[in-house]
Amino acid sequence: ECGIAGPRQIHAHMAMPATDVQDQPHSTDLPYQPGNDDVLSFRPYKGAEKLKDKVCIVTGGDSGIGRSIAAMFARESAKSVTIVYLEKEQEDAEQTKELIEAEGVEALLIAQDLSTGEEAARSVVQKVVDRFGRVDVLVNNASMQHKLSSIEDTDAEYLESTFKTNVFAMFYLAKHVLPHMARGSTIVNSTSVTAYYGSASLLEYSSTKGAIVAFTRSLSLQLAPKGIRVNAVAPGPIITPLNPATREQDNLDGWYNKIPALGRLGQPSEMGPAYVYLASNDSSYMSGQVLHPNGGTIVNG
Repeated sequence: ECGIAGPRQIHAHMAMPATDVQDQPHSTDLPYQPGNDDVLSFRPYKGAEKLKDKVCIVTGGDSGIGRSIAAMFARESAKSVTIVYLEKEQEDAEQTKELIEAEGVEALLIAQDLSTGEEAARSVVQKVVDRFGRVDVLVNNASMQHKLSSIEDTDAEYLESTFKTNVFAMFYLAKHVLPHMARGSTIVNSTSVTAYYGSASLLEYSSTKGAIVAFTRSLSLQLAPKGIRVNAVAPGPIITPLNPATREQDNLDGWYNKIPALGRLGQPSEMGPAYVYLASNDSSYMSGQVLHPNGGTIVNG
């Protein structure tokens, strides 16, 4: 069994994320290909009611890391898990809903493009509050990226859409969710290892991820008096649909060969526990911090 797979057949949809990208071109002679080697047969994820009765929102929760987060939140006995996604990802969202409901947890699907502005964020929060009355956990995970090898090729539309999705949406969601959060609530943001060591081919994306680190630290200081914690997770190179989809063959092969110290790329199912930790009371004395599940890359910051 792999990832968080267990009696409820979660592996059928998300535990082996390599199946999400199996039709994408990539080198086949690399060591430790995720999803193919016995070394990647992880133990089933066992919940411990760490999020019991929590009302949770996960943006970008339809696939990849977001799906892992949503599924593990459900296994940790959340009261509900709302996933926010683009309308074109409806099929993926329905699969994630199945994972959530298989744990006996209520799932709410909201198809909403968060890059469209503040009203989109307000609408998402209002729908959750109308259904569940409050919000206990907000995970700002939705993200987009475009390949940009030279700053001279910067396209204004792509630049703005990347910042609107990756950064502005976090501001707006935090703004509108705050009135519905009590002491002990948490916000968890998804940044990236590229915020720390950069990426020549993902200039816009890396810039937004750096902004998210600063946003996390600053918002944590603002909300500390309210008893609301704000932290972030900075994943390393993870096999998700987002990465192969934005890379050409030569660039993709180069990305696959940037293997971290642990000798392989990561899987979405290895990211979920970091979010569970930050969303739960296990991290009650942590705020303004960034966790680094990145395969062994040393990050100072």
